Amino acid sequence: MAVKVAINGYGTVGRRVADAVAVQKDMKIVGVVKTKPTFEAFSAMNKNYPLYTTSKENIRLFEEAGLKVEGLVKELIDEADIIVDGAPDGIGIENKEKFYIHMKKKVIFQGGEKPGTADVSFNSTSNYKNSIGRQFVRVVSCNTTGLCRTLGPIISNYGIESVSAVMIRRGPDPADIKKGPVNAIVPDPVTVPSHHGPDVNTIFPDLNITTVALKVPTTLMHMHTVNVKLKNGTSTDDVIGLFEKAPRVVLIKAAEGIKSTAHIMEWAKELGRQRSDLNEIAVWHESINARKGELFYMQAIHQESDIVPENVDAIRAMLEMESDPLTSVRKTDTAMGLKQWWK
Repeated sequence: MAVKVAINGYGTVGRRVADAVAVQKDMKIVGVVKTKPTFEAFSAMNKNYPLYTTSKENIRLFEEAGLKVEGLVKELIDEADIIVDGAPDGIGIENKEKFYIHMKKKVIFQGGEKPGTADVSFNSTSNYKNSIGRQFVRVVSCNTTGLCRTLGPIISNYGIESVSAVMIRRGPDPADIKKGPVNAIVPDPVTVPSHHGPDVNTIFPDLNITTVALKVPTTLMHMHTVNVKLKNGTSTDDVIGLFEKAPRVVLIKAAEGIKSTAHIMEWAKELGRQRSDLNEIAVWHESINARKGELFYMQAIHQESDIVPENVDAIRAMLEMESDPLTSVRKTDTAMGLKQWWK
């Protein structure tokens, strides 16, 4: 029987997770939460996702807009087996205190919440088993997910002495018209390290990693330049082969015209992905260079979508639906039409 999943916050992440859950054979969306009758609410109605809201006053607004509301958020939480909290950064902890603890519900938080909000941080291929049966799990941020996806196989196959990574971050998400920068490159933060390294350590506690971050005037993707000092040497060809077989990592080639993040997003459109999303981490084939015990590569992260399959796998772990991480990852990726890394 399909488990009942609620999405508390049907925005950038929430609506993508809802669609990913809806195509899984072992899961069912029982409702999504919106505070206002925006276009996302109409989209949810068109997809037959039951709509819930946060107050009785909001119900009137939805009804005036021609949208049927099934009830209030507390009723949805009560019905669900697990909740994916997709609320804006910092609201998840408020929801935890207001609803989740005393209602004794299992909840997945997003990377915008502080690590202490949850029992454990989560990455599907790196520490899946740590989340089996847990009540509160935090899927790490888009940048942290990107680093864990590629560093995990390197740790397993060669060992890592240290990592230095530069995060070239997009400004706002594409639909956010109120944020910048517009004509500047901004250290974000100006101190070193940035928060990304410590966040990776919530997945790989013993990894020696230092990160710095810059925010630039683009909305499309993040990009990382990564330098890894290896414990055991390897060749460029071996690393290419490793990434070719890695779950949720795709190799792209500048030689084939994919020379920028804009080209990656155009390529994702040609793949026929919903919303042109790229859930995998894109690594430039030509950037991979292993020499003298060091490894260099560049990767791009679609910040709106790379964490989506992680949320699906976290559901299986927390509800003890699947004990083997790669089995869950394969189920998720098959249903979502992602890279068939197992072939």
